[in-house]
Amino acid sequence: MIKVLIVEDDPMVAEFNRRYLEQVGGFELIAVAPSVADALQILDRQEINLILLDIFMPSMNGFDLLAQIRKLGQGVDVIVVSAACDSQSIKKSLRYGAVDYLIKPFEFERFNTALAAYRDWVTMTKGQEKLSQAELDKRLLHPNPLPVLNELPKGLTRNTLKTVWENIQEMKERSFSTEEMANRVGVSRVSMRKYLGFLTEIGVIEMEVIYGSVGRPVYQHRCIKPENNLIKRYF
Repeated sequence: MIKVLIVEDDPMVAEFNRRYLEQVGGFELIAVAPSVADALQILDRQEINLILLDIFMPSMNGFDLLAQIRKLGQGVDVIVVSAACDSQSIKKSLRYGAVDYLIKPFEFERFNTALAAYRDWVTMTKGQEKLSQAELDKRLLHPNPLPVLNELPKGLTRNTLKTVWENIQEMKERSFSTEEMANRVGVSRVSMRKYLGFLTEIGVIEMEVIYGSVGRPVYQHRCIKPENNLIKRYF
């Protein structure tokens, strides 16, 4: 089992990450640290293989923890989980050795992809002294490149995408949930998540997460470029 430490000062987000982690096999949550200081104490006492790390926290931030880990030469990997989407934060995290970067809010599919890729890498390199170029490329090359122009990802159809887009435009910039759009179009929520994920990737809609008083967070989507001609290339 890969031993995981969640470093997150927002209790609701930490719980959200914990629940997602439970759904991915091969990982064991060791602790949740609300601050960098607490994380350093846990790292001093416990064996940790992977940290799910927020960047912006009171006092010391995630970059401070990354720097300290590298300074001490600790063999722990880090996946950044942060709302920071500016290029400087992303570049800095990667320079400090983060193995992946998840921008909040994100859905389970992206979280699962990151954790599964890391787990596969750990499994592949365990006990191996040397790797082939093909094996190395599985880790270094991005597993999910952006769609080729005019080419839809596997499982998506042009007619359904057009119907989804027409319904989104009817919303007149009002936010909507995956379930609401699935009901309007007449497809499953699983299928609708794929279409909305694609539209988010090409930059015509955006997603935000809304935290209620109880239960899991709710994802809302909103059209940000209703007149964008890019989407028409895929019809």
